[in-house]
Amino acid sequence: MKIALAQINVHIGHFEGNVARILHALQEAKALGAQLVVFPELVVPAYPPQDFLEFDDFIRRCESSVQDIARECRGIAAIVGSPVRNPRPEGKDLLNAALLLHEGQVVAARHKSLLPNYDIFEEYRYFEPSRDFQVVEFLGERIALTICEDLWDIGDNPLYTVWPMDELIGQHPGLMINISASPYSAGKVTERRGVMQHNARKYRLPLFYVNQVGAQTELLFDGGSMVVCPDGEIYGEMARFEEDLQVYDLEKVRRGIGQPGPPPAEDRIAGIHDALVMGIRDYFGKMGFRKAILGLSGGIDSALTMVLAARALGAEQVRGILLPSEYSSDHSIADARELAERLGCPWELIPIQAAYRSVLETLDPQFHGLPFNLTEENIQARVRAVILMALSNKFGHILLNTSNKSEAAVGYGTLYGDMCGGLSVLGDVYKTEVYALAEYVNRQGELIPRNTLEKPPSAELRPGQKDSDSLPEYPVLDAILRQYIENRQGPRELVAAGFDAAMVDRVLKLVNTSEYKRHQTPPILRVSPKAFGMGRRMPIVGRYLS
Repeated sequence: MKIALAQINVHIGHFEGNVARILHALQEAKALGAQLVVFPELVVPAYPPQDFLEFDDFIRRCESSVQDIARECRGIAAIVGSPVRNPRPEGKDLLNAALLLHEGQVVAARHKSLLPNYDIFEEYRYFEPSRDFQVVEFLGERIALTICEDLWDIGDNPLYTVWPMDELIGQHPGLMINISASPYSAGKVTERRGVMQHNARKYRLPLFYVNQVGAQTELLFDGGSMVVCPDGEIYGEMARFEEDLQVYDLEKVRRGIGQPGPPPAEDRIAGIHDALVMGIRDYFGKMGFRKAILGLSGGIDSALTMVLAARALGAEQVRGILLPSEYSSDHSIADARELAERLGCPWELIPIQAAYRSVLETLDPQFHGLPFNLTEENIQARVRAVILMALSNKFGHILLNTSNKSEAAVGYGTLYGDMCGGLSVLGDVYKTEVYALAEYVNRQGELIPRNTLEKPPSAELRPGQKDSDSLPEYPVLDAILRQYIENRQGPRELVAAGFDAAMVDRVLKLVNTSEYKRHQTPPILRVSPKAFGMGRRMPIVGRYLS
């Protein structure tokens, strides 16, 4: 049997577009001689549909779309993911299903058993877990058909008390098929390969795994669908961050015939780069936007954001606005201009001194005699935001936020100032990673000026200001933040690991007291296992110190 894996980029709730994409892949697979084409988890509505699943009309649209696809499955079969209604009165109203379509009919349905309910996942909010385990028979093959988490748990999650493949293996399947919507995070490629190889070796069966690709606002799906031989060797791995369709001969996979060498090791920084470019491109494409605008300061964060946006949207669609104040250095203005010209992005210079002084004059009766402090610094950031949002409104550009994760974590940003924007590009990228990404984009020739990478980072909101005046050096800060945010290490554990106790208290206080700011930020493109936003829920008034 020849099996096609179709990793396609679908759009949540865009049923006409999703069905058209599915049918196009179906015809392509058929032309390539495939007898079965496999699509990702919940491909019909796209993953994750979230509370759309609570609309009865939304479920009816899923059902009618499945029937539209089934009618085209003649001479070829398809496995598609879609929500279906739970026929039992007990439990949740829906099941997360993998449907086998053939000769105009839904000939089999299998339902997800292990429903992730952690970090970004909320599947138990909508779906009832299945406890029915049956192989699917097609063209003389017995298929163990599972959905995403059903294979991801390899006995290391105490929340689960059943392992679907352990139930199915007693029915003597000849292969495993897993349909998935597994979002990207740095390191996930290596982890995913290991999980699939573990399953293939454990059950001594060939494994066909298909993953969703494309961005759904914060969530970035990288594809990377794969086929694994019974001995655990990867037979084939598909493209990452782009649509792909490949046809595999089941018998050759079983015997390892024509197996290429092992796939390349995961390149962490390259993966983050590609994920962010895809995230920007899909956010704009799926929202119907075309043009972006950003404040271009001459610093590394805005420089990297402009490069990524230009690669996602085309340089001519990304407009940089230089907004110098009386504290901006000449070299920062020169660096910003040089970057825009190297990329071919349009740019404009709009000094803010007059607007800034006008605000200070307006407030002089209230501020008279008081010393310059953070208030005046924030006014500069907010004046810039007013100008950028005015240009955004007038010309239909979407403002890109350029704050990084280190700044967002400790509140080193101005609410309604440099924290404004329609999309946060670097909000899940630590400052040290920003530098690594900048070096990566410069690897084949200098795009970001060398001076931007080498000068001390500064907000340039007062004379001689440097970030290190207010924050620990970024390598130290990022190390503490990573342990606290990603690894959930508490203050005592951080001190035991060798971090200075006073610094830990200071950093964690900044993180916890800045929660109210993060609740008001744009959606953040997720590239880490624990991003700010939908996967991290903290009380605004929480106090957690050593």
